[in-house]
Amino acid sequence: MRTVIFRTIAPYLSALMVLYSIFVLLRGHNEPGGGFIGGLIAASALAIFGIACGVAAVRRAIKVHPMSIAGFGLFMGAAAGVISLFTNQPFMTSQWWPIDLFNVQIKLSTPLIFDIGVYLVVVGAISSIALALEERESD
Repeated sequence: MRTVIFRTIAPYLSALMVLYSIFVLLRGHNEPGGGFIGGLIAASALAIFGIACGVAAVRRAIKVHPMSIAGFGLFMGAAAGVISLFTNQPFMTSQWWPIDLFNVQIKLSTPLIFDIGVYLVVVGAISSIALALEERESD
């Protein structure tokens, strides 16, 4: 399935899918979406790129091992819950920090940190599985 058309279009399609996955991630608490669905879309983008260009190209593109990405995501998810303990509230209680940036108020929160952690766990774990299967298939 490594046709010239597929190899040519796959990097652009993958980049577009990763951008869309970030969009789905960031809108996840207000509308349908979130870290899990966004992570699945991003992992699918890496799988498409791997099928078209090979596993070595994907590993060069992401620069770190996928399980390291998953581990960092797990750390972020746990850290989002621990933050509430410093304010004498139950574990995983939401905390909000309004920040003014260019006269626009942005509300950062622990649910956003948790969603980013879930996103990274899903991207790392699914990508690691997909890359291992693709390596085995190409042998």
